[in-house]
Amino acid sequence: MRRHAHIAPALVLALSLLSGCKGCNKDEGADTGALSADSGAQTPRSGVKVPLPDGWSAQVAPDDSFQAGPPGRPVLRVDLRRGQGEQLPSVDDLADRVREESKNFEVSLDQEESKDTYSLLRVTMAPKLGDGGVGLQAPALFGARRVGNDLFLCATLPGASPEDVRLATEACREIEVQAK
Repeated sequence: MRRHAHIAPALVLALSLLSGCKGCNKDEGADTGALSADSGAQTPRSGVKVPLPDGWSAQVAPDDSFQAGPPGRPVLRVDLRRGQGEQLPSVDDLADRVREESKNFEVSLDQEESKDTYSLLRVTMAPKLGDGGVGLQAPALFGARRVGNDLFLCATLPGASPEDVRLATEACREIEVQAK
């Protein structure tokens, strides 16, 4: 944990940027209990499918977020906002929010991707140091996917590798609802 302690603010940033609420929790609109916890499987009552890369597993975290990644190392967080699909942010909105809320980081925009059902932003972040330098760079994903009336918010967790971020991007892009 110590190795990535300098990146912890990026997680707080990710959650505040994507959630649209302060200190998000289930009482404020998060509802991830309906998300599947198996690679590519769906939850029967919801029909929501989060396609995960081979070898990844998932769980519902204590804060009710859906988290997935290689065994023992979650790297992707997904939060569900039921009924908020119309609030899908544009990729420009995501980029503006990342820049605005990351004043303590050097941020470079690596990839922007958007369609009418998703906005995905991959960045490299490095904390600004007190001596004027910057710390270690870390890749990150901020994304949103609209499925029907619902909005799925995706973000990578601290410690994600560039490959983890790439795979998380693919998973976020492909979230779907299965036909009954």
